[in-house]
Amino acid sequence: MSDASGILYAAAIDGQGGGTPLSHGDIAAHIKADSLAWIHLDALHPEARNWISEELDYLDPLIVDALLADETRPRLVEFDQGALMILRGVNLNQDAQPEDMVSIRLWIDAHRIITIQRRPLKAVKDIQERLATGQGPKHSGDFIAMLSARLFERMEPVMTELHTALDDVEEMVMDEPSIEERQTINTLRRQAIIFRRYFAPQRDVVAQLRTMDFVWLDPPAKRRLQENLDRITRYLEDLDAIRERAQIVKDELANALADRMNKNLYVLSLIAAIFLPLGFLTGLLGINVGGIPGSDLGSAFWWFVGILTAIGIGQVWLFRKMKWL
Repeated sequence: MSDASGILYAAAIDGQGGGTPLSHGDIAAHIKADSLAWIHLDALHPEARNWISEELDYLDPLIVDALLADETRPRLVEFDQGALMILRGVNLNQDAQPEDMVSIRLWIDAHRIITIQRRPLKAVKDIQERLATGQGPKHSGDFIAMLSARLFERMEPVMTELHTALDDVEEMVMDEPSIEERQTINTLRRQAIIFRRYFAPQRDVVAQLRTMDFVWLDPPAKRRLQENLDRITRYLEDLDAIRERAQIVKDELANALADRMNKNLYVLSLIAAIFLPLGFLTGLLGINVGGIPGSDLGSAFWWFVGILTAIGIGQVWLFRKMKWL
């Protein structure tokens, strides 16, 4: 729950992995102090912009606009000894689609961490819980390394689920192809495309951050960022593989359905070829004019049936000899 200024969470980070929750009256003093404070706000709160403008008046208006923008893409912008960062995590909220990724906007420097959300993000909750148990970040560099790690770790089950779903579809296509599976394949490809749209710039953000010379970004934090960079790079490679596999499976499905249709048409063509001469004879002898052979013979019908049967058997034998059957 947010307070009257839209603050969802506020804590003073003690540098040992712990965090002391701050009351509303203590937040302003800690923001101006040299100690590290983390403030997490709700961008949808009507007073959030006013609070940022009053308490963080040293921020460039462009930064404020970016922090509160309706739509954003992952990016990193350096300002003096601070940075504006926008990252995204998979949407693990109830009744939500994972590919509808949730943004987290940050202003981070040596003494202040300002994070802003428009929708809940579990990675932020993870850090809050770690601070409560004394296992949280110790400084700003540690915070961003831990946040990006939690964002990427939360992506792992989603990537596994994509691979598993594609494996299931591929197995069904091989065993019993059905036109309904085409929609499933299209859905998987669409999810992979959406994920890649946000993962690629997020990789660039982490790669750019680990090369910056901020005083609060120490070598251990950069090493952890490198691990995070390797992980998001692997995700991108997996997404490319999923897209390619999905296209191959879709082609296999199209080929299987085409083969099934061709087989059905082939059977129908053989049936039509067998009954074509039979239909011709029955049509010829079925005309209602005088002089039809056998019209005065009582057993003529059975003789005619026998002739048609013999012709049919002869056609089947001929088709087998020609390897049409």
